[in-house]
Amino acid sequence: MAEALVRSSSDARGVTWLTLARPDRRNAFDAELIAALTDAVAKVPHDARAVVLASEGDTFCAGADLNWMKNRVDSSREQQLADSRALAAMFAALDDLEMPLLARVQGAALGGGAGLVAVADIAIASSVAVFGFTEVRVGIMPSVVSPYVVRKIGPGHATALFTTGMRFDAKRALEIGLVEAVAAPEELDARLALHLAAILAGGPNAVRAAKRLVREVAGRSAADVRELTVEWIAGLRVSPEGQEGMRAFLEKRKARWDT
Repeated sequence: MAEALVRSSSDARGVTWLTLARPDRRNAFDAELIAALTDAVAKVPHDARAVVLASEGDTFCAGADLNWMKNRVDSSREQQLADSRALAAMFAALDDLEMPLLARVQGAALGGGAGLVAVADIAIASSVAVFGFTEVRVGIMPSVVSPYVVRKIGPGHATALFTTGMRFDAKRALEIGLVEAVAAPEELDARLALHLAAILAGGPNAVRAAKRLVREVAGRSAADVRELTVEWIAGLRVSPEGQEGMRAFLEKRKARWDT
């Protein structure tokens, strides 16, 4: 039986881990890995509190696999369209997750690998990690990942990085907002755990609503979303979870989200 390209596991807290498990090929994308990750995302439990995207080895994800690229050089436009649609569907599946998606970036994240960092809601990077949207160096562009990158870092930074293909370090990734935090390699898991604990401390429905809220209000005027925000907060306040959270706060106790 072939070893899984993506390992999936869930813990008692409701955190699901999706781990790219092909370190010998730098966790690079090919048709099989793309299909495996898409399938793994589809199987994330509906009640998961958070999802962590991680990988084995020294490289987070090196983008497209070189052997796969070599085999696709002379392929038809139809095959190229099919490959690109599969990749786009994988990123869409990650982006559509209702619960927070965190990325544990222990090493290089290049091309589509940097796209994985961008699609994550919260990316925690090792100080030794290196990033780059390097596609123009081989005569293509970071097209499929562009919506997530532009949303995360803005058009100015995206233009500079897309057109130059320059690599940049974790400090720069933090400065432009591609990652939320940077930690020394030995402290990476502790920093990730800190963010997970903060998510788990919140109400499950409230956390999901907060993620969706950002998507709903981004790029819209305050007047345009005023009624939406009023309706949402009122609905949460009268919900069982909202009632429990407010009572727990007033009674100075830990909220019981499972009641």
